[in-house]
Amino acid sequence: MPIYVGNLSYDVTELDLKEVFADYGIVTKVKLPTDRETGKPRGFAFVEMESKASELEAIEALNNAEWMGY
Repeated sequence: MPIYVGNLSYDVTELDLKEVFADYGIVTKVKLPTDRETGKPRGFAFVEMESKASELEAIEALNNAEWMGY
């Protein structure tokens, strides 16, 4: 089940997210939606991890965390 990651800086990349979430387990997929018209990130993402336990650990550790000024 994907983890919704909101309130992201528009400068965040898929690689940035993979690096942060890798501290909690193996990241299998990152989706960083972009605006159709501008091609710029929309300020949120979805991250999938190899195990439910890793997902829960990441959610607990990163919930309400400030990152890249947000």
